[in-house]
Amino acid sequence: MATPLHPYPQAGAAGNTQAIHPAWLRVTHWLNALAVLVMMTSGWRIYNASPLFDFFFPPGVTLGGWLGGALQWHFAGMWLLAGNGLLYLGMNVASGRLKHRFFPLSLHGVAADLAAALRGRLSHADPRHYNAVQRLAYLFVMMAIAVLVLSGLVLWKSVQFETLRVLMGGYEGARYVHFIAMALLAAFVVVHMLMVALVPRTLLAMIRGK
Repeated sequence: MATPLHPYPQAGAAGNTQAIHPAWLRVTHWLNALAVLVMMTSGWRIYNASPLFDFFFPPGVTLGGWLGGALQWHFAGMWLLAGNGLLYLGMNVASGRLKHRFFPLSLHGVAADLAAALRGRLSHADPRHYNAVQRLAYLFVMMAIAVLVLSGLVLWKSVQFETLRVLMGGYEGARYVHFIAMALLAAFVVVHMLMVALVPRTLLAMIRGK
């Protein structure tokens, strides 16, 4: 019996012309990046209007100009992030990419790959293969975005989403959850951009697909 073809063959396989990143993935990736940029910068302006902590974001890095404008940008980014995020997740599940790219995942594998990365010995020879640290990071950012959207719903329609509000410790609790999820997402973006700078061909692959 013939062995079924793996949906994500190894790089360099004979006759392999399959794109590293299919078109739907590249489009949703860049739309997510745009939505995150809009939501973060407008969210910082909204935060400045009623800060949770003893600091403010510099006005030059915020979007909206004033609270009302920032809220409009934030809602626009929210719908883009939620809709595009659901499309991204649905396509990953339907195509089998979620299973083959992000699993299996083990604590031992994460620890081993993290140690190799810290020693500068983690290989990036095959861009089709995600190491354990990448798998954990990408799954984490999916969850962080989901938490951002859910906590954002509480802040937007607190009465309508009463169950979510209670689970997050009330309206003020939801504000802290929203801020922490944003901070974790921002940390991921910084690390992600640093990794792209260290391995620039990954950026070309996300633009061209090959």
